[in-house]
Amino acid sequence: MSPASPVVFVVDDDISIRESLELLIGSTGWQVEIFASALEFLARPRIFAPNCLVLDVSLPGLNGLDLQKRIAVERPDLPIIFMTGHGDIPMTVRAMKAGAVEFLTKPFNDECLLNAIANALERSRAIVDRETETRMLRSRYALLTSRERQVMSLVISGLLNKQVGGELGISEITVKAHRGSMMRKMQAESLAELINMAARLRLAPSLAEEAPVAR
Repeated sequence: MSPASPVVFVVDDDISIRESLELLIGSTGWQVEIFASALEFLARPRIFAPNCLVLDVSLPGLNGLDLQKRIAVERPDLPIIFMTGHGDIPMTVRAMKAGAVEFLTKPFNDECLLNAIANALERSRAIVDRETETRMLRSRYALLTSRERQVMSLVISGLLNKQVGGELGISEITVKAHRGSMMRKMQAESLAELINMAARLRLAPSLAEEAPVAR
């Protein structure tokens, strides 16, 4: 399976439902993984690919709503589609407020479920793409020397090369050299693009040289 292949996780304690959903979802070409309990699912390592969770509310031990709380902390990028045989309005509202994509009452139409899964995977794909871009930016930032990070922080704060030199006690020519090297490493084609990158990395102007690089 390709790391980028979408994966649909199904958690339901009813084996007949798990197997029927595995066949239905698998028929669309999506990868499917089924689990009988919340704890069994939590033991599955997080994947870096578009994914979503089709989750039964009533589960032995840790129920679906409690699992949603855990996921909100440990895997906030995972969209959830709830299933229930006896849903009520307060339960639905609680799940949706906590970020659920959909809340389906059994028996539900196959097309409704597949549409919900498609929407959830699209949401997850957007999150994965953003994470991928951020990881690439962090890798580029990690290549900068300490001086290049100092120059970057001052540049994104709006200082001109001469002013940057004055702040750092170096010549304008040296600033230009460091700035050029920093822009190449960051693969930034303009100051506006560099500022956007710094925002994505949550680097504060004039403090970038002190900001830890997330790994």
